[in-house]
Amino acid sequence: MAMMIGGKSGRRGKRRRPMADINVTPMVDVMLVLLVVFMITAPMLATGVAVTLPKTAAEQLQTEKERPLVVTVDKDSKIYVGMEKEPIPLKELAPMLMALAENNLEKRVYVRGDEAVPYGAVVSVLALLQRAGFKNAGLPVDANAANRILSEGG
Repeated sequence: MAMMIGGKSGRRGKRRRPMADINVTPMVDVMLVLLVVFMITAPMLATGVAVTLPKTAAEQLQTEKERPLVVTVDKDSKIYVGMEKEPIPLKELAPMLMALAENNLEKRVYVRGDEAVPYGAVVSVLALLQRAGFKNAGLPVDANAANRILSEGG
């Protein structure tokens, strides 16, 4: 019983030719899995509290290099800061924003209010920001919808 050593498996004198084809199936499988993962997670990363912004014909503000603070008032008049999912009481809003702005009262603050929220809820947030000393508060709107309204003659 002799055993062949040296890589030849029963074929004497024939050498295997190197295979020139690349098997791309594993790479395609990995890419498809990554695509699905990113398609599922990307919307979760970019959204905060869902609100329907009011429509207007106002010009869009110029973007800055640093990110503004965002305060959201949803249709139930609950207040959210940034991407937080838990509402905060109105009395805790000013200290939280001061801490986030690192006492920089020139920092831009956007107050996003759902179009169904009572007017007084958004105004109370703006008044609180003014009392706290913030000088740059703005109300973002859905400018694309406003342009459609103007073009329709509404």
